[in-house]
Amino acid sequence: MIYLKTEEEIGQIRLSNQLVAKTLAEVGKYIKPGVTTLQLDHIAEEFIRDNGGEPSFLGYNGFPNTLCTSVNDVVIHGIPNNVELKDGDIISVDCGACVNGFHGDSCFTFSVGPIKDNKVAALLKTTKAALYSGIGCAVEGRRLGDISSVIQKEVESNGFSIVREFTGHGVGRRLHEEPLVRNYGNEGSGIKLRRGMVIAIEPMVNMGKRNVTFDKDGWTVRTADHCPAAHFEHTVAVGIEKAEILSSFEFIETI
Repeated sequence: MIYLKTEEEIGQIRLSNQLVAKTLAEVGKYIKPGVTTLQLDHIAEEFIRDNGGEPSFLGYNGFPNTLCTSVNDVVIHGIPNNVELKDGDIISVDCGACVNGFHGDSCFTFSVGPIKDNKVAALLKTTKAALYSGIGCAVEGRRLGDISSVIQKEVESNGFSIVREFTGHGVGRRLHEEPLVRNYGNEGSGIKLRRGMVIAIEPMVNMGKRNVTFDKDGWTVRTADHCPAAHFEHTVAVGIEKAEILSSFEFIETI
């Protein structure tokens, strides 16, 4: 079932997403060679709790941490650990926070030091552009497949591939709600979008082939060919003329 949110509920979801946005920016200040993803996780948990929230991911279906920290060939759901980041790495930091019973969810792929490989830079640029292309379709009266289709076209026209095993999703009182928001599909297909829908749009893009493998920990998803992957995510409210982005990269981009 898809739950349409009131303006008041959307305001609460915006509050949660703004905390997520500020948490990602706080974590981003510490992303440098020699730092471990477990250190970043501690920073995020403390920041969320200090600002009146609860980590949405911690304990979710047994997930052991506050952040998903996915380095290089890890697509999503990387578990924070004591391995130090290296110059030239990329790391997708996925974060969720719950405030007043409503969740926020967003992801940003950071570089560890300057990006040295032009194709990696293009991977990040394309994934982020695909996200915003998808958001541009999150308008009342359009179809869910319009979002999926434009993301797929943006990614594949630039020579990259879309992960198909995982999707975006609705967001609200539960971290994952209906509908599923695929990153591939046909324009004009799927349900009609309505004002009051709140969805997380999150392209997961591989530099090489789209195939993925699963680590024995039950969470970590990697590219099968071990090429790098990128992941950007915003939570948005479907609008009349344009979507309202409830999360933000503004705080990150001013670091």
